[in-house]
Parts: sequence; C-alpha cells; structure tokens
Amino acid sequence: MSKRKIAVVLFNLGGPDSPKAIRPFLFNLFYDPAIINLPNPFRWFLAKYISGKRAPIAKEIYAHLGGKSPLLEQTEAQARALEKSLESEGEVRCFIAMRYWHPFSDQISIEVKDFDPDEIVLLPLYPQYSTTTTKSSFDEWKRVSFNHALEKPEKYLNCYPTEEGFITALAEKTKTRISEVDGENYRILFSAHGLPKDIIDKGDPYQMHVEKTCQALVEKMAIADLDWSICYQSRVGPKEWIGPSTDDEITRAGTDKKSVVLVPVAFVSEHSETLVELDIEYAEMAKKCGVPQYLRVPTVGVDPVFIEGLSGLVKQCLTRDTKTGCHQKVCPDDQKRCPIRKRGIH
Repeated sequence: MSKRKIAVVLFNLGGPDSPKAIRPFLFNLFYDPAIINLPNPFRWFLAKYISGKRAPIAKEIYAHLGGKSPLLEQTEAQARALEKSLESEGEVRCFIAMRYWHPFSDQISIEVKDFDPDEIVLLPLYPQYSTTTTKSSFDEWKRVSFNHALEKPEKYLNCYPTEEGFITALAEKTKTRISEVDGENYRILFSAHGLPKDIIDKGDPYQMHVEKTCQALVEKMAIADLDWSICYQSRVGPKEWIGPSTDDEITRAGTDKKSVVLVPVAFVSEHSETLVELDIEYAEMAKKCGVPQYLRVPTVGVDPVFIEGLSGLVKQCLTRDTKTGCHQKVCPDDQKRCPIRKRGIH
C-alpha cells in the first residue's frame, strides 16, 4: 500500500536575493492591494514611486547582510526540519512560497501539482493572522492554483498565536536572555511589526493576536512582578500606526534607567527587521537613550520545540473535516476580518 502524499506549503514574506532585486522586491510589496488599497493605475504608480524612493535606504540595510536577505535559507531549514518531524504521516514534502520575491506561489503551485499530493496543508509562518500577510498569501495561492488547475483537497492553518510549541520555545529563549541581564532592573519589550491603525479599525485581528501571544508568553515564563510592554516597529509612511512604537518604548526605558530585553514576537526567523533594525538600529538608539543594557532575544527558527508545535498543527489539520486548521477560537465576534468568523465556524 502506497504512503499518503502530503504537501505542506510554507508561506513567508520573502526578501531580495541580491542588490539588484531590492527595488523590484519593494515594488511587489507596495503593489499588493493588501498593502496599498488603491485601484490601478494609481496603485502601480504609487508602488513605483515608493519603491524607487526607498530602494537606496533598503540597499544600505541589506548591505549589513551581504546585500541579500537570509530569509529564504532560514525558511528552507525550517521546511526540512518540519518534513523530518512529519515522516510518520506519509510521504511529506514541504514547499516554500514567498509573497514578494522568489520562489513565488506561481512557481510553487506547479511544483506541488507535479508532486501530485493527496492533500495540501497551507501553513503561514506568521503566527498572528493579518489581512496584510496571511490573507494576502492565501489569496495569491488561490489565484495561481486555480490558474494551474491544482485541484487537490486543501486545509488552511490561518493562525497560531498561542500555540504551545511556539510559546514555549520563545519563552525559554527569553528567560535565557533575562539571565544575562546585570541585576534585576529590566523591562521586557515585546516588539511586533506594526500596521496602520485604519487596517486594525476595519476588523483585522492582528493586534489582538499579538496581545494574546504576549500574554501567553508572560504566563509561560511565570516571573513575579515582571515589567513588560507591547510595542510595534517598522513604521513606514504618513499614516497613523498602532502603538506604542518600539522607538518610544526604548526611549522610555532609558528615562526609567531600565535595561531592555527585546523579544520579537511576530517573526519566526531572522531577516532585516531583526538583524538590522533590532540588532543595530535599536541597539544604537538604546545606547544613546541611556538604556543600561540592551539584549535581543533570537527568533524561534528551527528550535525543536517550535518545529514540533508546527508539526502538531499540521497533524491536527489533517484530521479535520473543515478547511480551516485553527484548533481553537482566538477571535471575538467583533474581529470582522477573521476568516474563521466569516465561515461561521466560531
């Protein structure tokens, strides 16, 4: 009897693989209607303008990383580790579909079709759901898989902001960093990528999911009288963004003479926003602001506990009759852009 064939598609943002790729990568990002919700040709012209304006800045950022993003290699390592963890489920192959640079979903959907799986599990490497990340990736996948007539049963893992493996792995890494602080006068800053406030106001559950993640981390660490705060990084453009900003929280820590242990709660791998923004730019800011000690917690990467958590989610997904793989109710009814709420599963 032949083994069941399962394709697991891992979704991530993607990143430029050379200095020449930086501008087209940025164009793809800002041309996404989930990022800039304007009709064409306005969105096209605005994406061309923004990508041209930001490309020199981005080149300076990626110069710290050898001119390219390390995200693909890190995601490949996660894919191989997840495959190994899922060996008992049959013939499992993990594919990587990036949203804004190679390998694109268009190419990967063809590779998945050639693999001819019995079932497909769609797994975003975004623990917290947002229309700008998970939904954008899923929408693109639906479009290209329809074009290539990829007609196989699919299961969607929409979010996992409090998944036990993810929380446990990140909590342990945070506690390790805390043990390196000189003295007891420190503050935990849980930093997540920000979003414009109007996106949240329309019912995007991302901010609420980030808060769930942070609360779960605090409970898992179980440190008495822990001083902690949630903040948001990577603000771009003139719109009002959700806050407080990571910049402001680092400044406040300096004023309070508190050391900072910064935890990236919305990233599961290292890239420019951790290796440059957090490790270089915010470290310099912390020093200027008088923060006694600045320590950054690494992302979960291929931590075995995190990988086992993802593996467990995939296994749960495969046993469910519904297309959603969400294993618990996360969103209240007022989160209008929660895809599970839309399907009436809650």
